[in-house]
Amino acid sequence: MSDIQHFFKTIELSSDTFAENQLKNYITSYTSESDFPELEEIDIAILGVCEDRRAYTNIGCAFAPNKVRDYLYSLYPGSFKPRIADLGNIEAGHDVEDTYYALKSTVDYLVRKNIVPIIIGGSQDLTYAQFLGYEKLEQTINVVTIDAAFDLGNHDEETTNTAYLGKIILHQPNFLFNYSNIGYQTYLVNHTSLGMMNKLYFDTYRLGQVRDAIEEAEPIIRHADMLSFDISAIKHSDAPAHSMAQPNGFYSEEACQMMRYAGMNDKLTSVGIYEINPEYDTQGKTSNLAAQMIWCFMDGFYSRKHDFPSRTNPDYVKFHVVLQDEKYEINFFKSKKTNRWWMEIPYPPSKGLKFERHTLLPCSYKDYELAINNEIPDRWWQTYQKLS
Repeated sequence: MSDIQHFFKTIELSSDTFAENQLKNYITSYTSESDFPELEEIDIAILGVCEDRRAYTNIGCAFAPNKVRDYLYSLYPGSFKPRIADLGNIEAGHDVEDTYYALKSTVDYLVRKNIVPIIIGGSQDLTYAQFLGYEKLEQTINVVTIDAAFDLGNHDEETTNTAYLGKIILHQPNFLFNYSNIGYQTYLVNHTSLGMMNKLYFDTYRLGQVRDAIEEAEPIIRHADMLSFDISAIKHSDAPAHSMAQPNGFYSEEACQMMRYAGMNDKLTSVGIYEINPEYDTQGKTSNLAAQMIWCFMDGFYSRKHDFPSRTNPDYVKFHVVLQDEKYEINFFKSKKTNRWWMEIPYPPSKGLKFERHTLLPCSYKDYELAINNEIPDRWWQTYQKLS
């Protein structure tokens, strides 16, 4: 028996009839007719979390997991050969904190086994429990949320679907290195919150900024250890299943593209899709989209190139850029395999380190262009300041 099996209930699908080559027949599922999946040769684990008690403005999103499965299981695997288990659903515990504990423990267990959990919520406050799954891994992590707002909340208020990020930022021990938001909408964000994000050198990207060049989201997502996707970041016409769905947001194709970027990220070890409320859905449109987003993540996952640069690897082209009258020097690395870019960030001299140390940050060709035009890329400067 697995250490996490007792957290899960079996799943029930609305149909038990699937074609021979649909995903249903490639996924080892926990049902009333089958045992809890063996995890020894599994790459990805799907799990639902039926919790919405802290989604005060979106009660009903606890019913999303099985709705999404109905569409996911009917898709075809494409060119990848999946090794996927569906662990079933974590039901709402006696208290919300019990649900958090179950999800936290599950994420910790799966990440240690090099299995990527795909979490189908449930409300987005579960992002906090997803984050806590990394607490005992003894490493700092980067968190990316795709969301129309920051969901900061106040230090002393309870964790909810619109107030959980502050808990992550202030959590002790502190193992958060960087937070990035993709797709915030300025008119939905308190100006004070935006100022705080800048003061902490966190990365925030407006909806219009990302939509103008969706490929610029790739290096942001490539830096993530975990990703949380609020379905309301997608515009109402493409994803109506939320009580406060917005007229503006990402298009469904852009959501799928970003999920593929997440799948291709060699270092990303968990992803959650939250806030889908079937009560507001139209002909299952949002659940169907979420299923396709998960499919795109899987497609990206099975296309991973493991091309993180190293000094001794000949599969990279190195570019050395000197800028601002030799005040700063930046080394850029371009993968010959994927054409993806990284830039090297030195630990500042103020650190007084005995040996010179650097960290590598995912970037884009646009960052290289800025550097050769004598401009310091924003993401380089943000990280340099954070290391100071």
